[in-house]
Amino acid sequence: MRTDTPQTIYRKDYTPPSYLVDTVELGFDLDPARTVVANRLTMRRNPDSAQREIELYGENLELVALRMNGKTLGESDYRIEGSLLTIPNAPEEATLEIETVCAPELNTTLNGLYTSNGSFYTQCEAEGFRAITYFPDRPDVMAKYTVMLRADKEKYPVLLSNGNLIEEGDLGDGRHYAKWEDPFKKPSYLFALVAARLVCQEEKFKLADGREALLQVWVEEGNLDKTDYAMQSLKNSIRWDEERWGLELDLDRFMIVAVGDFNMGAMENKGLNIFNTKFVLANPRVATDVDFQGIEAVVGHEYFHNWTGNRVTCRDWFQLSLKEGLTVFRDQEFSADMVGTESGRAVGRIDQVRTLRQAQFPEDAGPMAHPVRPDSFVEINNFYTVTVYEKGAEVVRMYQTLLGREGFRKGMDLYFERHDEQAVTCDDFRRAMADANGRDLSQFEHWYSQAGTPVVRAETRYDEIAKTYTLTLFQSCPATPGQSSKFPFHIPVAVGLLGADGRDMPLVIDGQERGTTAVLELTAAQQSFVFENVQEQPTPSILRDFSAPVVLDYNYGDADLLHLFSHDSDPVNRWEAGQRLAMGRLLKLTGEVGVGASLLLDDTFLMAMGKMLSDESLDPAFREQCLLLPSETMVAEQIEVVNPLSIHLARQFVRANIGTRLREELLAQYHANQTPGEYSPDALSIGKRALKNLCLAYLTAAQDEEGLRLAQEQFDNAGNMTDRVAAVSALLHARAPNVDQVLQRFYDEFEDEALVVDKWFAMQASSATTDVSGVRALMRHPAFNLRNPNRARSLVSSFCANNPVQFHAPDGSGYAFWAEQVITLDALNPQVASRLARAMDRWRRYTPELQEHMKKALQQVAGQQRLSNDVREVVGKALAN
Repeated sequence: MRTDTPQTIYRKDYTPPSYLVDTVELGFDLDPARTVVANRLTMRRNPDSAQREIELYGENLELVALRMNGKTLGESDYRIEGSLLTIPNAPEEATLEIETVCAPELNTTLNGLYTSNGSFYTQCEAEGFRAITYFPDRPDVMAKYTVMLRADKEKYPVLLSNGNLIEEGDLGDGRHYAKWEDPFKKPSYLFALVAARLVCQEEKFKLADGREALLQVWVEEGNLDKTDYAMQSLKNSIRWDEERWGLELDLDRFMIVAVGDFNMGAMENKGLNIFNTKFVLANPRVATDVDFQGIEAVVGHEYFHNWTGNRVTCRDWFQLSLKEGLTVFRDQEFSADMVGTESGRAVGRIDQVRTLRQAQFPEDAGPMAHPVRPDSFVEINNFYTVTVYEKGAEVVRMYQTLLGREGFRKGMDLYFERHDEQAVTCDDFRRAMADANGRDLSQFEHWYSQAGTPVVRAETRYDEIAKTYTLTLFQSCPATPGQSSKFPFHIPVAVGLLGADGRDMPLVIDGQERGTTAVLELTAAQQSFVFENVQEQPTPSILRDFSAPVVLDYNYGDADLLHLFSHDSDPVNRWEAGQRLAMGRLLKLTGEVGVGASLLLDDTFLMAMGKMLSDESLDPAFREQCLLLPSETMVAEQIEVVNPLSIHLARQFVRANIGTRLREELLAQYHANQTPGEYSPDALSIGKRALKNLCLAYLTAAQDEEGLRLAQEQFDNAGNMTDRVAAVSALLHARAPNVDQVLQRFYDEFEDEALVVDKWFAMQASSATTDVSGVRALMRHPAFNLRNPNRARSLVSSFCANNPVQFHAPDGSGYAFWAEQVITLDALNPQVASRLARAMDRWRRYTPELQEHMKKALQQVAGQQRLSNDVREVVGKALAN
């Protein structure tokens, strides 16, 4: 854990590296307690830098030897200050030879080189390589790597690194070696090695240019039956990248390795992707539909990084969204194309919008708010956020919305043509898009430099005489830390108009026909757009397909929303109309709970929900999305002073009312959407299971006897993990009398499946029936291990993030628990601790009583003497704002 004084790093202070590295030769003698790393660098002075010092970074290393151009350097020839090793007055060209020792088995941070279950793995993004050897560990230093791995053959029969295997053999002393060469320049954060006892599924795959590549998925023994879907997803990703973007796999082999101890979802190391087991291992017995979808998306994401992140990387960590936002957009498009239907694409888009509203919009409104391209950070690991990733993807999507699919492809082609094997900036990407399409996108830069969620307010006026309809748009953006005022954004606003018959009207603006959806470009604080030849008063469908990550402020009445919910041809806005109907009711009921009023839910809303539920002309997955209520977190975002208990009671009241008053329709759809036969993760089957299990959740929320019986029956007979988890969750949330026996049976059947045990912990931690004492009891379970990130997230983080009514207990017990766990985790794994710390970001929005408890807990953490930069930055900003 870092104990140096936190320093703020600013984007404006960027300077080029003093020296460039051409080649890196690494030799590893792998031993858990004492791994020796030999490092030979060929370096040359950077003509773009005025510095004459070589700067190398290293953390938790024992420096054994340092030589430059064959001469051993004494302590007077260099200096070490904190994590920085400096060699002054270096020559124009230098060959550095560095020998260091590290202790992987003591590395609980899982950053750098560490051991897991007796094997060696690495994680070098963002700054983990400096925990392996001294190096100019920054993304704009790109070099070609050759790696020699030496290890005990019996313990570590598999030795992997980046690129292509060029030599392997025995060393004659019980050890063996493998030599790997990566033919492409890469930054140090993309380095990887694995030394383990693993087995693999492998296939030869023919690429578009006729070459054959070897594809491998490596897992621990006993898990080989769970690799088929990951392999198929990899093959689909390679083919899609060829067909959609003209981008080919550039290595002779591509490897995926699954490890149970991993801080992130996965890592795109060149040719050797290291994955959390959560995003590799799947079969119908142990994985849910969501797991299968996650594997497809993450396998695609990491493979797509081969070009958007590896071949073209980011100049500095402020440009992180250059690779992550772009690659999230690419994996979203991949998943949509794999579904292959417009309805399936819409369901994926709705999921993306929900994530933005539930996670990114609150981040934009909190103390950790930052632009897509941050201006400063204390700890870069804290900026692997939904703003950089998901909002960054929305920024990329807006290019495609503005330029069209063909224009966007032209911009991508120019980007690769200009910047292959370079470390570049978000501005370079924007310039490629602008130059390829002859567009001025200078104002679009504000999406990168300004934090906060813009608000687009709309006003409309229909002129019955002139047959014109005027849409006036106003944009504003709330103040965020360090940015009190904002410049106008360049916002694409996609608009359609519905007639009384529910059909789209043809759109004419300035005499030009614009089809039935027009993308309006809002660039000023206020702009008006006049639609011509409008024969009747329309209902506007604004922000179709969620064309920009903004909050739309328009005074829709219930009649308008019901019309859109019934007829809008844009599925995202049809869903949105239903969400607005539901949110209005939830907000009203939340206020009434607070004053002790009797609660009522109107027939109009229930009839609309019932009509959607029973409309079998619509895809089951789309109906399920439309019937899901906004979450308690999303409701809280609409309230000035948050009382989590009032929100919870209001939402539970609505769920129970739906279960009671739509009982017959729910039962009918539950039975109509069964998926008998062999399990398949295809889109239709996934949609049917989702709708069926939502029906079950509403029935059990109403304590319906038939619903509870069906849940028990489904648990007893489930042929897949999706239905099994849905049944357990329904019984758990309904406080069914037999739920303890069900939970025990579930655990007993799957106690040897780590990822399923994670689900078992998470289901209980996220249930409103589990309070702090229940979580503490689960922490004493023999299967719980706080050192494992998946296990810590499944229980501790799930409780703090996904169980608001119990986490925000009036006595402050949830916050005291949070403080304990953040402090404990920080000593083990600061990255996991800092993500948990984010649960208290917005403590000032709650009732005064809760604020007092939350502030005390934050101050307890902030007062710790040995606190990582990761956590100190988060709690410091929370208390300061």
